[in-house]
Amino acid sequence: MKDFPIPVRAIGPGSQQEDETLDYMPMPQGMETFRAPLLPEPEQMAGRERAHAALRDTLAQLEQVCLDGANRRVDLGALDELDLALVNQVLGEGEVSAVVQAAGEAQRAVQVQEAVFAGVWRVIATEGGRVVSDQIELGHVPEVLRVVAREDVEPEVPRWQGGLPPNVQNAPALLAEIEDQWRIWRPGQPVHVVNLTLLPMSVEDIGFLDHHLGTGRVLILSRGYGNCRITNTLRPHTWRVVYYNSQDVVILNTVEISELPEVAQAAIEDLQDSQERLREVLAWVEQS
Repeated sequence: MKDFPIPVRAIGPGSQQEDETLDYMPMPQGMETFRAPLLPEPEQMAGRERAHAALRDTLAQLEQVCLDGANRRVDLGALDELDLALVNQVLGEGEVSAVVQAAGEAQRAVQVQEAVFAGVWRVIATEGGRVVSDQIELGHVPEVLRVVAREDVEPEVPRWQGGLPPNVQNAPALLAEIEDQWRIWRPGQPVHVVNLTLLPMSVEDIGFLDHHLGTGRVLILSRGYGNCRITNTLRPHTWRVVYYNSQDVVILNTVEISELPEVAQAAIEDLQDSQERLREVLAWVEQS
């Protein structure tokens, strides 16, 4: 029998050898969900009337926020160490935290920690390492973050003189687009997002962009799904928002033009859910 003159090759799925293996970027793992706080033993809660009163006031203020959306506060300045410990244990720690860096003559810094109840925030202000204000704030986001972002805005935008630095090509045109957007944006308008991940941006382009946008005093961290780092810039309504996966690899790099990025805020549905959960926890605390 003669050899068949045409070589026989298998066809169809699985018949071909792949020279390269697809290497996908790892995506975020482990989405954060509500976890009930670890409550103290009944004997630890006995006699802590000021802590109980502060928690009842917190629930009452949260109910009002759910009705009209306006932020409200509960002052914890009169609580002693044991009362504060009980409040801290009941509130727990949620997925969003923030820092306002000290600046100027007052040198007041602010630390913000969301409770396990979304929209319930612990806001502590310090001067020279000494606590000068300790409050629970109820609302979509603590007002101090909005206020400081507005205070950080500089009236003049720096203009680059002369030739561009090496490897900087696309940043100047992108800065012009971003400037057009922040000048026309007004509260109530849709968020405008510039996705740097999808654009041909070199490392030098990113550095040039950040240099001209500037960096403000507000830093917000969200751990809802992966990690998100939010910083205000020195331009009006302009934020840098960067998402990381569980290996701390950047998966989304954006400039967002809005009053404050939504990822850092509690939605009205979150506030309503927190109201129900806090009512249940407080009933257990009061019963104990």
